[in-house]
Amino acid sequence: MENKKRSYELKTVQVIGLGFLILIFIGSILLSLPIASADGSWTPYIDALFTATSSSCVTGLVTVVTAHHWSFFGQLVILIMIQMGGLGVVSFTTLLLIIAGKRIKMKERILIQEAYGYDTLTGLVRMVKKMIKGSLIVEGIGALLYTIVYIPRYGFLKGIWVSVFTSVSAFCNAGMDLIGADSMMGYVDHPLMNLVTMGLIIVGGLGFIVWWDIIAMFRRVHKEKMSLRMSWRRMTLHSKLVITVTSTLIVVGAVLFFALEHNNPLTMGNLSLGGKIWASIFQSVTLRTAGFASIDQSELTSASVLLGCVYMFIGGSPGGTAGGVKTTTIALLAYAVLAIISGKDDVELGRRRIRISNVMKGLCVVLLQVAFLMVSTFLMCVFEPGLTITEIIYETFSALGTVGLSMGITEGLSLAGKLVIIGSMYFGRLGPITVAMIMNVSGKNRKIRRRMPDGKILV
Repeated sequence: MENKKRSYELKTVQVIGLGFLILIFIGSILLSLPIASADGSWTPYIDALFTATSSSCVTGLVTVVTAHHWSFFGQLVILIMIQMGGLGVVSFTTLLLIIAGKRIKMKERILIQEAYGYDTLTGLVRMVKKMIKGSLIVEGIGALLYTIVYIPRYGFLKGIWVSVFTSVSAFCNAGMDLIGADSMMGYVDHPLMNLVTMGLIIVGGLGFIVWWDIIAMFRRVHKEKMSLRMSWRRMTLHSKLVITVTSTLIVVGAVLFFALEHNNPLTMGNLSLGGKIWASIFQSVTLRTAGFASIDQSELTSASVLLGCVYMFIGGSPGGTAGGVKTTTIALLAYAVLAIISGKDDVELGRRRIRISNVMKGLCVVLLQVAFLMVSTFLMCVFEPGLTITEIIYETFSALGTVGLSMGITEGLSLAGKLVIIGSMYFGRLGPITVAMIMNVSGKNRKIRRRMPDGKILV
């Protein structure tokens, strides 16, 4: 029974990986067609493949300007890939089966369970329905708010289209837009654009499990007249950790970016105090896998670049649309370090003992992500000798973290450089453990029941 379970687990991650490959391949073919380009010409396949990968993996790095190069058909293809990539091919496959009136069998339920890391098979189909419905509602609200700005600028029909595209892209943490090469720089101090965009990014990056917990918390406050503090205590440990770490990262990042860039005339030095505050908060939010830019990334100070790489490495939270090693992974390893320093035998978090298997998995995620970063950075240094190491590191961190921010080098990459970034975006979207399990094609992952003699290694 154990072998069968392990075998199916391997097949599950392979199905997920293959699903993204199929989505990328179909998208690249469609984007290479003349109907997909604004001038009616064939798009070089490498650029079509790059855009399809960036869209499906909700990254946002582009070799051609989305607003100018693609026709409405091309932009529609990109939007569909962003939506499917953000919510996951498993969710969309389930949705199509539901629409077709097909019964969701046990095989599909197990696939959903493995894809989202749930411990139970109960209510999975209902969960997928709620997830898709909730996503569409949030994206709809975002699009409606965007129309306040975009309809006066672009007219009624195009304004609606740009609003829908931007809302879906922000919620799915894709970072692609139809504004132009300057992204959100023209709205750096615009309150509505900042609030709506950051709100969509944060909500999409929290994870769907946290959504339901937050809703349940406010329901208890409203219906059961429970205090907010007591209702907070009844939330799951996962949700409390995600909310706490996310809030801390946003605040700390905003303060640090303000301190590092407020006097830099090439980024936010010439803005008003209010503009600097908006730009600092936006930079802190967008770096964690969103990819929209309200200031010029190529002119950041070295300290800001390093801080940005750290944020891109961390990313969003599990079960959401963001990438990175996840907020919970970093928090878990931080508590493990504190446990060792304080001499504790167990990792304790929120008055709970964390299983050592969870800590080992988190460590595995971080180490594999570091390994992927080292390989991709090395290859980029080999294939792109004309670029600085700072530009290359920022690009590879952005690709593997599915962020989409760039120092302006993406369009000028060589064929080999583009292929490295394509691979990085794909690996980043799947996650390091998923990629490692896919590569374990032999399936030799049986649990070893015997215990070896103790060994000692100096650390």
